[in-house]
Amino acid sequence: MNRIFSIALGILAAIGGFVDIGDIVFNVAAGAMFGYQLLWVVVIGVGAIITYSEMCGRVAVVSQRAVMDAVRERLGYRVGLVALVAGQFVNLLTIAAEIGGIALALQLLAGLPFRVLLVLAVLALGVVIWILPFEWIERVFGYVGLTMLVFAVAAIKLGPDWGEVASGFVPHVPSSDVALYAYFVVGLIGAATVPYEVFFYSSGAVEERWTPKDLGTNKANAIIGYSLGGLLSFALMILAGTLFYPAGITPESLGTVALGVEVPLAQIGLLLGLIGILFAVGGAAIDSAFSGAYNMAQFFGWEWGKYRAPVDAPRFTLAWMVMLVLGFLIVVTGVDPIMVTEISVIFSVVALPLTYVPILLVANDRAYMGGYANGRLANVLGIAFLVIILVVAVAAVPLMIVTNMGQG
Repeated sequence: MNRIFSIALGILAAIGGFVDIGDIVFNVAAGAMFGYQLLWVVVIGVGAIITYSEMCGRVAVVSQRAVMDAVRERLGYRVGLVALVAGQFVNLLTIAAEIGGIALALQLLAGLPFRVLLVLAVLALGVVIWILPFEWIERVFGYVGLTMLVFAVAAIKLGPDWGEVASGFVPHVPSSDVALYAYFVVGLIGAATVPYEVFFYSSGAVEERWTPKDLGTNKANAIIGYSLGGLLSFALMILAGTLFYPAGITPESLGTVALGVEVPLAQIGLLLGLIGILFAVGGAAIDSAFSGAYNMAQFFGWEWGKYRAPVDAPRFTLAWMVMLVLGFLIVVTGVDPIMVTEISVIFSVVALPLTYVPILLVANDRAYMGGYANGRLANVLGIAFLVIILVVAVAAVPLMIVTNMGQG
């Protein structure tokens, strides 16, 4: 039973990291605009996040050093500071988008004014982080977030053409809208591999005091957790490709996404879908707030960790509080949370190399890792995905400009 519960970190990372507001927005929009044609990109995203999460989890287990520790030591203070600033900027945008997503989901459930729900959302997040132990945050948001599986049920019940779905796993270049297609390739990879996922995951391994005997759990977390996230991403895109694409509908709100579940599953599907979105986005907000606090504490050498009492790690506690407040202040201005989501994903793509390069370097450093350093398969996969990450990092901003953020 303890081994089953230990997978909760991977499920939380997948539900609150892989399937967050960014993944929901980009997968549904990609399905609505291109049908099933971009399913192959999700495979790349899943492969990359599994490879690097397993790698950074292994580094954390063996060296007891989280990702930001590695970034600063391997790249030096100045480059590490650039990575910290870039990571915090992306974390802040992500938190703002997630808080906005929570308020939108609550509005669909309760019908209260949006700004009132923003206040309730940020207060609820603060109370949950303050009161619940780390393992219970994992369990509550990870396991309740599994109600997102209703999207997979809905996608199957809609009866898509499975031959066309299968063809979506084969990469190809479309005859038209090439720039828009490329923009969604970049966005889908970015949504799957946002930096806060590995920051949170590696720090979580240290929080849970994993030792080398937990390396099997680390691998299971990465593979099972993110494969589950990939399954949900497939479901979102297939649902949109089956329901919205033929009708020429471009969903511009979480409400439209949730209504997509109501079509095949009626009101119970809508309710479960909204609950799933609420806990997935809530888990992502907590991941992002923790990630920002972890990064600051690890870079500047502060005491950190949710397992410590707030008075024993005051600067870490203050850091996650400030991240939540700043995220709230961004979205309470009235800016569209969906727009903030797209911007955060695209800029996270730009910051990816500053996170993933040092992970690969440290995982190959036998002074840190000894016999647990990367093997041949880990290096082949790591280098292949890193090349892809470098390409999309260079292309991200130009494609965002050319396509007017996916508007064509």
